[in-house]
Amino acid sequence: MRISLHQNFKKRYKKLRKEERGRCDRRMELFMQNPFHPLLNNHALSGQYLGYRSINIGGDLRAIYEPISSDTAFFITLGTHPELYSS
Repeated sequence: MRISLHQNFKKRYKKLRKEERGRCDRRMELFMQNPFHPLLNNHALSGQYLGYRSINIGGDLRAIYEPISSDTAFFITLGTHPELYSS
């Protein structure tokens, strides 16, 4: 699986604490090897993120991506559950 990162994802990644960045790196590696590994809890989203999917990074941290093709994902944002899903 290939991934590309939106500028918003990169900006939010830089704001993570060091241990969160490490966890994110490990989960992204796991995603590239197996996007549907059980640890990722990869699932489809609804509402404002209809057509996107989410993976668990760890704790309350989530990464949202758009599946571009069967082997490419475009990660658009990263944040805690309340940051991403509260309206």
